[in-house]
Amino acid sequence: MNSSYILRRVGYGLVLMLGVVVLNFLLIRLAPGDPAMVIAGEMGGATEEMLESIREEYGLNKPLVVQLGIYVGNVLQGNLGESFFFNQPVASLIAQRIGPTILLVITAQILSILIGVFLGVIAARKPNGVMSGFVSVFATIGYAVPVFWTGIMLIILFASVFPIFPVEGMQSVRLRGADVFTKTLDIAHHLILPAFTLAIIYLAQYARLSRASMLEVLGSDYIRTARAKGAAEKTVLFKHALRNAALPILTVAGLQFGNLISGALLVETVFNWPGMGRLAFDSILRRDYPTIMGVLFFASAMVVVANILTDISYRWADPRLRGKS
Repeated sequence: MNSSYILRRVGYGLVLMLGVVVLNFLLIRLAPGDPAMVIAGEMGGATEEMLESIREEYGLNKPLVVQLGIYVGNVLQGNLGESFFFNQPVASLIAQRIGPTILLVITAQILSILIGVFLGVIAARKPNGVMSGFVSVFATIGYAVPVFWTGIMLIILFASVFPIFPVEGMQSVRLRGADVFTKTLDIAHHLILPAFTLAIIYLAQYARLSRASMLEVLGSDYIRTARAKGAAEKTVLFKHALRNAALPILTVAGLQFGNLISGALLVETVFNWPGMGRLAFDSILRRDYPTIMGVLFFASAMVVVANILTDISYRWADPRLRGKS
């Protein structure tokens, strides 16, 4: 693969991230409301002298352009500022929360791709069969149902009707002193419902997309040739057809990564999952500007990196694109 292409994509990504930093700052700071009032309220009073002192301490009394320049300069040095509410460095807060979010998002992505593609392949085998109809109906319902409603229904089902899975937090308090293996199993147990809640809407999309891609590929001449040579149906479906049908799925998977991160905010709130989504929710309620911008910055960075990796993976998977710059 052409290394200049990778360097160029990374350069575009860095320029895009700079634009995201500026845009996030302007959108958050131009929103109505005064964070000094929120901070003063947490302290138990809001006299004019106290408000001026708070604005002075956090630099809120400076012109917007000056605040923007200071913030961009700090971000370029790796400093995301100090949280108004938590009184901690924003980078430290995000470092504590980014792990659970990445775990949730990646698990949901893997579940949605594996299950969705499998359902789509099986449905494409008999396009007029029962399974194909089920996939179409499931995709329509899964795409239409809000993610928070799915989460609430799963909580009701598995907390009241069938108490099988934990419905809150990331791990049990009573197991915090246990060995690593026990802790891992406990986290996996807590992860099932939030991951499935986040995955179900995208699972439906991958099922429908893979079904359509497989139907197109299965009509190709080389598939008929493989069948005429006596290749097993399993080999035809998963080795020959799926390899070519996977390219559109790979593209959509990269584009959907951003939607997964935004959906994680709702899922983490419903299940009290201790990730960046929950941190963003709490920060928005308290108008904690530095923390909100820090969360948006890291979420945007994850999306940009995912898109770059998707572009590289697509060129790797399609031999026709490998030599192009």
